[in-house]
Amino acid sequence: MSEELDLVVRGGLVVTAAGESRADVGVAGGRIAQLGGPMSGAREIDATGKLVLPGGVDMHVHLSPVEMAGESQAWADDFASGSRAAAAGGVTTIGNIGFPRPQERLPDLVDRLAAEAERDSVVDFVIHPVLMSPDEDTPTDIERLAQNGDTSIKIFTSIGDFDAKLPGFVKALDAAGRNGLLTMVHCEDACVIDHATAGLLDQGRGDLRYYPDSRPALSEQVAVARMVAFAEATGAPIYIVHLGSEAALTEARAARGRGQRVYVETRPIYLYFTDERFTGDDAPLYVGNPPLRGAKDQDALWAGLAAGHVHTCCTDHAAWTKADKLDPDLTVATARPGMSELETLMPVLFSEGVRAGRLSLQRFVEVTATNAAKLFGLFPRKGTIAVGSDADLVVWDPDARRPVVGADGMSRSGYSLYEGWDVVGAPIQTISRGEVIYADGAVSGQAGRGRRVPRTPTRDL
Repeated sequence: MSEELDLVVRGGLVVTAAGESRADVGVAGGRIAQLGGPMSGAREIDATGKLVLPGGVDMHVHLSPVEMAGESQAWADDFASGSRAAAAGGVTTIGNIGFPRPQERLPDLVDRLAAEAERDSVVDFVIHPVLMSPDEDTPTDIERLAQNGDTSIKIFTSIGDFDAKLPGFVKALDAAGRNGLLTMVHCEDACVIDHATAGLLDQGRGDLRYYPDSRPALSEQVAVARMVAFAEATGAPIYIVHLGSEAALTEARAARGRGQRVYVETRPIYLYFTDERFTGDDAPLYVGNPPLRGAKDQDALWAGLAAGHVHTCCTDHAAWTKADKLDPDLTVATARPGMSELETLMPVLFSEGVRAGRLSLQRFVEVTATNAAKLFGLFPRKGTIAVGSDADLVVWDPDARRPVVGADGMSRSGYSLYEGWDVVGAPIQTISRGEVIYADGAVSGQAGRGRRVPRTPTRDL
């Protein structure tokens, strides 16, 4: 028998993107030291009848304030509460979107937010800096990011002055590609949105029931087509965040068919809800960017997720309280997009995807962990169960039936869009680098135990 390990997870069905096998998992020094064979541990977890999955990798969350034009907007969740929600939901690595302060350089932004996360986060993390105003020093900033092991940036085509700064953004995209960075893109066309929103306000239709009309699917399709063209011109990879429409997915699939490195993320709300939600009094709760679309779009996303045309399902977790979302003074121009999803990402997708026969177990692991880890330079340290990988594991009960009660969750939002849903499949224990951080309904991981994960350049899928 081998030397005693720190932890052994026994008797579970180990599931990775490559397959599944019944094997014990041995952990030493925070990493997976042994798969199968005789082993003993100082601590043992009985996973008989359960699944053992890689910890979730959610590369799109908002847990730090947006600070622009002298104003600061803070979400309901920060690194402390948001990372607790992640742990409770089986997510062990997060990617936080960071907005710069005035005149702040991208590497400095990453260091500032990483310090906050190192102080408060329960789970491991990376920081994605947002490029707002490219200038002549931006290529140097991107080189510095690469040297520091930060291999992503994010841009928004939906911000009003995007076109005025377009030459700088294209140069930044080119520099990112040359330095091994993946550019995340929020694809909605600012001009289309501004025109549609102004028209609705002029017609007296500013109520949030009309929110989908203020950001039509055309705005997403046009933005994806343009970014695909810029990516082709520069040879740089792009990652389209929270894609929500069939038309936009068609553009991305066509680019992939031409051999371009274009990757697609969707988010939970597009898989479970349609724009019919905007006919009710609680319409503001469903406001997200892009907005909810129709049943055909929903069907296309499920099909794309199963077939591999949609590569990841991440949350875009941007939590508000219900009172903030239902503020009666909000209009289509001032809406508060975003919702709490970190704790429900994996359970609801398992219930509605795997249990419903839409996704295989392997595909579930791919879209919640492995693909994001590969794209963002974390694999094989994260996103899989292999000797040498970080011991980020979730002991998962595929038959556990739990009602969703937002007030009982770890998020400070205090509610959930899935309120009252009976979800089948849930994490029983969440393990991060060999430490149990969630068990029996309680988060035991301490704030500040999370670590910034070193990364490598993005790899193709």
